[in-house]
Amino acid sequence: MKLSNKQTALVVLAALIAITPLFFPSSYYFRVGSLIFVNSIAVIGIVILAGYAGQISLGHAGFAGIGAYACALAPVHLGLHPAFAVVLGAIISAVMAYVVGRPILRLKGYYLGVATLGFGILVSMVLANEREITGGPDGIQVPDLGLRAIVKTMGLDLNNSEFWYIFSGLALILGAWVALNLYDSPTGRALRALHGSEIAARTVGIDVARLKLQAFIISAVYASISGSLLALQNKFITPDVAGFMHSIEMVTMAVLGGVGSVLGAIFGAAILTMLPQLLTVFAEYEMLLMGLVMMLVMIFMRDGLLPSILRRIRGKDE
Repeated sequence: MKLSNKQTALVVLAALIAITPLFFPSSYYFRVGSLIFVNSIAVIGIVILAGYAGQISLGHAGFAGIGAYACALAPVHLGLHPAFAVVLGAIISAVMAYVVGRPILRLKGYYLGVATLGFGILVSMVLANEREITGGPDGIQVPDLGLRAIVKTMGLDLNNSEFWYIFSGLALILGAWVALNLYDSPTGRALRALHGSEIAARTVGIDVARLKLQAFIISAVYASISGSLLALQNKFITPDVAGFMHSIEMVTMAVLGGVGSVLGAIFGAAILTMLPQLLTVFAEYEMLLMGLVMMLVMIFMRDGLLPSILRRIRGKDE
């Protein structure tokens, strides 16, 4: 039986997640892997918003901050289990995306980018200034998820890094599956039509405003879940999770890997997460080399790393 492109992508992703640990020399690499998966979930949300719908957001880290602090505050103040706090954070992010998205998604181009940037900065400022609730710039402790102990009773004695590698890897596969199914759905085709031309999309009866809002809400939920997983994994969180630089990292990862591709987004997240680890030997030249790598990719591989590499491989095969 021949696999579809969607099924092939999921099989390749699952195989990479399962096989890669065989080459890890230490548990530290499980930590790096789980960070890649958590970042990838947020970047898939950017792909849905920018790659599918053609909209830009420079403040998506604000939703990651909402998800992260929901896991820190809801168990303490509401008595919720951290797992339910993840759901609460996603719901709050969806509601905020609906409220904020209705007015700002009427904007286009850099006006939209600046408006979303303002939202992200606002969330970051609230988290940093409300010291009595959020702990301010010093951050706040996050309760343990508790699932690792349950897994241990099943005969799997995993250390913290191994558990989060597996857990966040499964979450990434689920997130990729949802995004790939959305791509092939009627809504996904309408989003891609919207990306091509808003005027043409309106002409064929597509509700442009509704679709933009849907894409914004879905991508906000992805960012929120990413923030929640990061907080639960680190067991500590600071307002930096909602900061401007985190938003820029999300967009850069998506563009670097290929903003129109789910696997490309994961590839971009992996590269940009691992690159600082690989360039530490160059000490003070680390940021310079990272910038140079990204410039070269954008000049010679404008569609992103993964789509460009795959296209050249297919070209050689032909």
